[in-house]
Amino acid sequence: MGDTITETLAVEVWRGRDEGQFETFEVPHRESQTVLDVVTWIQRNAEPALAYRFACRVGMCGSCAMTVNGRPRWTCRTHVSEVLDGGRLRIEPLANLPRIKDLVCDLTPFFEKWQTARGRFEPSATRHDPMVPVSTESPERRAADAGIECINCAVCYAACDVVRWNPDYVGPAALNRAWTLVNDERDGDRNGVLQAVSQAGGCHSCHTHASCLEHCPVGLNPTAGIAGLKRLTALAAFGGGD
Repeated sequence: MGDTITETLAVEVWRGRDEGQFETFEVPHRESQTVLDVVTWIQRNAEPALAYRFACRVGMCGSCAMTVNGRPRWTCRTHVSEVLDGGRLRIEPLANLPRIKDLVCDLTPFFEKWQTARGRFEPSATRHDPMVPVSTESPERRAADAGIECINCAVCYAACDVVRWNPDYVGPAALNRAWTLVNDERDGDRNGVLQAVSQAGGCHSCHTHASCLEHCPVGLNPTAGIAGLKRLTALAAFGGGD
């Protein structure tokens, strides 16, 4: 048996790009309804031209992230009953990113900053070399493991006050990735990572507000990784690094 309709919701949805406005839709309210269900209902029943992005619907890809009542969230895992504010539901694109149309934003700046932080693995061995054993119990491996589950949903980037104030700041996701690399003994460019994240807009631009920790849908702690990068870059600057 399907979910029972208990009432209707007045849902405000952003339409357009930067120059746009909110449009209100009356949407059936069902039990166990997610925000993504609401957006999908609007697109299928009220406004076929509504643009939004999603893929897996089960909290694996992160592509459905939007701003819901002022907070960045995965809409597929956010139940309407958890976020209604006085019966109000307002949905708009993620903050700190260019708007393409309606609920879709351009993630290009997010991934460009990932590259600025040198967030790519540089192997220290070739495919012809023996596989390097990695201890799962080493402090470095544990530090790397704590951050590798990031799926690039950009929720932390949208939540970050420093990104909003400082367009050069690379953001918590890029720095979290850099932290995993400097703790990966297989990476061949640890010094290059530290040099990249020590530049203007790097880890020292973080004000430690911990918004990334608060909002991360998978429970990662970029704030801790950024603090670790601050320590390592300071040690490297004073000759105390590797």
